[in-house]
Amino acid sequence: QVQLVESGGGLVQSGGSLRLSCAASGSIFSFTYMGWYRQVPGNQRELVAAITSDGSTNYSDSVKGRFTIARDNAKNTVYLQMNTLKPEYTAVYYCNAHLRVRLGGPANAYWGQGTQVTVSS
Repeated sequence: QVQLVESGGGLVQSGGSLRLSCAASGSIFSFTYMGWYRQVPGNQRELVAAITSDGSTNYSDSVKGRFTIARDNAKNTVYLQMNTLKPEYTAVYYCNAHLRVRLGGPANAYWGQGTQVTVSS
């Protein structure tokens, strides 16, 4: 059974920084994709940043230049460094991973439980 556990959320003032972590555990063979999404009540979950198995990254326009996604393959962990935070970034942040549990198997999607990020003005 694969689990994704996020940590690092909290309350921070506008202009501050937070670093989110997402650790994957269980029977994992390889990752194809890991990403961070966020959701505000009443809105759809939206992509914030993603990183693929070859290291390519993608960011939403609203966070480019402020957020950095990185991964540690040895630890099966993905990070989201969030700098110069703004109140409109307040949301629940979710980790998403597409991974294979065996060689040649399908890449299935998994979600973490979410971590609250609150940016005060």
